[in-house]
Order: sequence, then C-alpha cells, then structure tokens
Amino acid sequence: MSGSRITFLQGQAAQGAALARIAARVRTRLASPELAALRAARRPLFTGIGASYAALAVPVQQLRDAGVVSQRVLSSEIEAGTGGFDTDCLIAVSQGGRSSETLAAFQCAAPGIVKAALLNVVPSPLGDLADVTVDLGNEPDSYASTIGYTGTVVALDLIAGALAGRDGDPWDGIEERVTAVQLQAVEAVAGLCERGARCVASDGVAAGASRASAEEGALLLREVVRMTAAASATRNYLHGEMESAGNTLHLVYGDGREIELARSLAGAGHLTLLITTADVDIAENLFTVRLPRTADAVRVVLETVVLQELVARLSAERDVPIESFVFANDDTKEGGLDMSDFEVAAHSPAG
Repeated sequence: MSGSRITFLQGQAAQGAALARIAARVRTRLASPELAALRAARRPLFTGIGASYAALAVPVQQLRDAGVVSQRVLSSEIEAGTGGFDTDCLIAVSQGGRSSETLAAFQCAAPGIVKAALLNVVPSPLGDLADVTVDLGNEPDSYASTIGYTGTVVALDLIAGALAGRDGDPWDGIEERVTAVQLQAVEAVAGLCERGARCVASDGVAAGASRASAEEGALLLREVVRMTAAASATRNYLHGEMESAGNTLHLVYGDGREIELARSLAGAGHLTLLITTADVDIAENLFTVRLPRTADAVRVVLETVVLQELVARLSAERDVPIESFVFANDDTKEGGLDMSDFEVAAHSPAG
C-alpha cells in the first residue's frame, strides 16, 4: 500500500497544518499503554535509509544530550543482524514501510529486542513485522518528500522526549513558524537562485542535530535539482574538505563556528547561504535566513522549510521538473516498484 501523492509545491503549502496534525496524533499514540515497551527502552538503536536515515541525526543528538545511549545506523549495515550492537530496542523509520533494507534489518534483529516502526503509511510490510508502531496518519506526501520528512522529524522528537522522560514538547505554534520562515526563505532564495543554478555542486555543513538538514539538503539537491551535493560535519569540513570549493553553492547551518566558516567561504568568492539564529548581516556572496531560537528538532524542521524553497526555485531555474526522476530502482522497495509512487510525476531525461 502507498500513501497518496501530491506535488512538491502542494506539500510545501500544506506542510504547516500537517505538522500540527502529526504532533497531536503522535503525542496521543505515545501515551497509549500499547507503547509501554518503546517508552521503556534504555539503549535505542535507530535505523533507516535515505531521508529517513538523515532524520535520525535529530533523536540521536537529543538522547545523547540527555545521557541516553543512542546511535543511528544505515539499515543496510544491519541486514545480517544486530549482534554487534548493544541495544534493547530497534527503532526503524520508513515512511512507506516498504524499504527493502529496513525490512531486512527487522527480519534479522536478535531475539528479545523490541522492534518499533515509525511510519507514515499504514498498514505496511514493516508495520507487520513490528512489535509496536507509531504512524503519522497516512499524510499525503510528495515523491521527493516534504510533509513525510518533516513529519518524521516531529515524530522522532516526540519519541526521543518520551525515552528521555521530557516534560512537554516544543510543537505548539509550528504552523505559524513554518509560514513565517517560508516567507523569509522566499526573499533570501530569490537573491541567489540565478547564480546558484549555475553552480556545479553544493556542500552542506552543520553540527549536532542540524546534520539532518545538511544530509537531507544534499539528497534534495541531488534528486530534485540534479546537482551533485554532499553533507559534512562542521569540524570535519574544516579539516580539508572545504579546499575543493569552486563554483559551488555552500549551505551552512549553525550559530557557532559555522558563522565564521560562512564568512570565510563568501569572502573567498563562493556563493553561501547561512541558516542561523544569529543576527548576521548579508554581504557579498553571503545570504542569510535568520531562524527563531527554538528546540533543536523545531530548528531542523525550519531549516528544511528553507531547503525546500531553495530546491524548488533552483529546479525551476535549471528547468528540471520537480516531479521528474531518472532512475527507478525496483529492488529498493518490498514488492518492487509501485507505479502509484510516480502518479504525479512527469518523467523526463536529465536536463
């Protein structure tokens, strides 16, 4: 079964209201007696593939900050089992519940480990294998995910909060925050998209939970804009990776060393977008989006809102239809390729 498909632009427009629905739904679900085994986990291991793996940077950072042992791993790395990991709960994320690598991870999990699935689409093959499930409510989503991805970040924050024993959550008012940041993103992106569309590659750089945004940004630029893109941790980027800058678009997320990094890149003539909560003036080659000071997970959602506006504008500037995809790999989903995944797509060769 597949969730219903909408266009990328429809996903952007509907996102704020959808995230408010998702937060309410997941709060209720996490409080139910059925999820006691998930709430009792003390050594959670998170797994996913693609955008789902990127999102996992958020709960792992949150739980480590709270003193809870946690890590994320690509589903393909545990297809042979969880024997090499000290975990009491395997939390697998797959929006459609059909990713073949994530299914294999569940099928090979060691006995006694609680298997929890975070999904959008229910029922699904992954949900059928799970001991407990949390779902977003079959929210319509675009093929290059909008609502499905940001909704997953919301749900992962709520799961991390439940595991860490947090009181309350930061999701009240999310619809208004999404709207405000998208308006700001429209203005910032308009100033850089013409030059950005001519860039040959992009680097995303971030630390902590915002590594999710750097990784998701690289994926969106690859699959929507057809631009070569990579994601790096801030301190690692400083140790040599930035030396290849040249006709590249740099997306920098953060308030610490990231600010000086963005200024250095822009000062050397490289197009740079800094997404930060700090008050940093624009300069030659440097564009900024200033976010409100919020909890890390909310910040990641707002960073993603900026990314979505960026890729939508760059896609139009490069004349690449957002819903077009070049490759259809029929071994990445349970049951092979589901053509309903492509029902809103207008396929075309790479432009």
